[in-house]
Amino acid sequence: MSSSSQRHAERLDKFAQVAVKVGLGLVPGQELVMTASVEALPLVRRITEHAYKAGASLVTTLFSDEESTLARYRFAPDGSFDTASAWLYEGMATAFRNGAARLAIAGEDPSLLAGQDPAKVSRANRARSAAYQPALKLIAGFDINWNIVSFASPAWAKAVFPGEPEEVAVAKLWDAIFAASRIDEDDPVAAWARHNDDLHARAAHLNAKRYASLRFTGPGTDLTVGLADDHEWHGGSSRAKNGIVCNPNIPTEEVFTTPHRDRVSGHVAATKPLSYQGTLIDRISVRFEGGRIVEADAASGKDVLAKVLETDEGARHLGEVALVPYSSPISKSGLLFYNTLFDENAACHIALGQSYSQCFLNGGSLTPEELAARGANNSLIHIDWMIGSNQIDIDGLAADGSAEPVMRKGEWV
Repeated sequence: MSSSSQRHAERLDKFAQVAVKVGLGLVPGQELVMTASVEALPLVRRITEHAYKAGASLVTTLFSDEESTLARYRFAPDGSFDTASAWLYEGMATAFRNGAARLAIAGEDPSLLAGQDPAKVSRANRARSAAYQPALKLIAGFDINWNIVSFASPAWAKAVFPGEPEEVAVAKLWDAIFAASRIDEDDPVAAWARHNDDLHARAAHLNAKRYASLRFTGPGTDLTVGLADDHEWHGGSSRAKNGIVCNPNIPTEEVFTTPHRDRVSGHVAATKPLSYQGTLIDRISVRFEGGRIVEADAASGKDVLAKVLETDEGARHLGEVALVPYSSPISKSGLLFYNTLFDENAACHIALGQSYSQCFLNGGSLTPEELAARGANNSLIHIDWMIGSNQIDIDGLAADGSAEPVMRKGEWV
């Protein structure tokens, strides 16, 4: 094995350890349900090994394949696009109810479905979202410990580093993933502990402020995001309802909370493209009235965006607002990852759709009706897209309308 191959193997092994120890906080006796592309098999094997070393009782991996996904759009009968494997997602939900942890490995081709019929893509996504609800509610509600990490697939690498030979592009993407995930630190687990402390301190500061709303201003943007009643800011690691502390996203640079579904107004322009289910949606611009998107446009992927907004009534409302400094390591890399897990950690962002119950005071004990009364949104989707940059200012507005600076030119004040 060459020295570069040996170094990659060592870093991949550290990455797997971070996924299990920091991302999941996996405890002895716990099952793990993992999803991944077949291309991610090397990382799957490393994570499986470390999960068993951590005491996992069983690791079950569900694999996907991009060529098989494309085959469906090329050859399946039209009526089949309203079908999803509800039995599979109900099985996953059963596993979560019985105490299993959840880990997803991302890294799909960001343009996989770019050439496919947007109507079929929308129907398939809607069917899958509806079928996934039993499992998603347990994830979004933090009933379980869960985590998402990424694998540098060739198609994704070529999108991030166009013009590079495949081998070079993949190596560069792995370097970027490892750097953003703090794998190159002497002790990545300790580095994550320090980073979590910083994010917890930032969230505590915002919770002490109790802003009624945030106002984003900059090129193409003048947006006021009212915050939900009894909202709570979070960032970094969180304790799930099962008592296990996990880092849901690796990497992460955000602090986030829940907007009030009916108190968002103004207009906003995306600062980065959104890669959604194999389609790139670029230069999104929308206008809100009474919390609802009433106008939406995009330079590319507009048809897919329109279909997303038609998913259900909650798809035109916000479920999350997150603050990320422009100087975050992912932003400083200068890369556009075409992957929300990374790009959302380069910029402040908002999310269409489902709210997180954890972002409320005592949210874990609130019923769906109580969450809705406080302004939580309900939807089949939760889609983050980026609205921050070094040209965006953010003010915190008190209930009496008085304002104070929170961010200037994309940096914390």
